[in-house]
Formats: sequence, C-alpha cells, structure tokens
Amino acid sequence: MKNIFDITVGVVALVLLLPIICVVALLVRLKLGSPILFKQERPGLHGRPFKIYKFRTMTDARDELGNLLSDDIRLTRFGKLLRKLSLDELPQLFNVVKGELSLVGPRPLLMEYLSLYTPEQARRHDVKPGITGWAQVNGRNAITWEEKFKYDVWYVDNRSFWLDIKILFLTVLKVFKSEGISQKGHVTMDKFKGSIS
Repeated sequence: MKNIFDITVGVVALVLLLPIICVVALLVRLKLGSPILFKQERPGLHGRPFKIYKFRTMTDARDELGNLLSDDIRLTRFGKLLRKLSLDELPQLFNVVKGELSLVGPRPLLMEYLSLYTPEQARRHDVKPGITGWAQVNGRNAITWEEKFKYDVWYVDNRSFWLDIKILFLTVLKVFKSEGISQKGHVTMDKFKGSIS
C-alpha cells in the first residue's frame, strides 16, 4: 500500500508541480550554470546505493589549488532561498517514482556514514529512505545527530499509513515556517563523525 501511495502521489505531484520545476530549473541554469541537478550516491533500503537528485544550490568556486571552497562560501543567496522553500528537493519526486525513495522515511545521508552507525542507528536503513521523515518534522537540521537517529529508529518501529499522512502535513507546515533549515554555525549540518568514541 505504501509503495502504491508513493508512486501515485509522486506522479500526480510531478504533473502538478511541473511548471514550478521548469521555472526553478531555468533559474538554476541562469544563476548557477550547468549542471542544473546535483546528483550524489546515497544509501537506500538496506544500505543499497542509489543516485539522489536535487537542484543545485552551490557554485563550483575553487581555491588556487583547484579544491572546492567551503559550503558556506559556495552557497548563494539564491541557493539559500531554494533550501528555505525546499524547492531544491523537488527532483527527488523522480526518485520516488523510480521506487528508490519513499515520500516519508529516514532521510538518505552520505555513504561514508554507513560504517559509523551503531547497530541501533543502522536500523534506520530497515525501511526505504524518504524525502521527509519523523526527524525532519521534529527539528530537521537543528537537532543533534543522535536525536535525529533516535527519531529515525522510532519511525521504523512505529510506521503506519496514518503516521505518514501526519508527517506529510507537518512537513508542509515546517516549510511554510522555514524551521530547522540549518544547524547553528553551519549552512546545513555538521558532518557526522560517529557516536562511538
């Protein structure tokens, strides 16, 4: 039922939001250049990798040695606006239609984090990752990694169709309020370095 719901809503959302997606794509092309989409390998269900899609929000600015500058320098005002309105996430609807993402589930993080999780934290990969999740409506990037993973595992143990509907509704409210977009002192969130000392 969840898969059918995800794909159905994903297709309908893509059709309804296509004009917005096209406008954002054009603006990204004009303001940030090519490529329009940011693609990155992320762990999906049971940690299996897939390529996630987002609209670019950063430039490719580099130092004299050719190394990318820090995120806070490369993130433009336009990019901040896309993140504030969560418009950069719209291409992930294609991931939903492809069956790689769910509308609701633990957010897919970086592949490099897989080896850093405790066995309990790793349980977040027992379900398909999502565009939004229980951690996102309970603090998003403003909470600690440990809190985020506790919310993720709680969702794994308590997931239901009605909980997903509740999370989707709360996500819309969070987007309108622009809450929890970044962690204090960071443009998004500091890198996870592991919970085991």
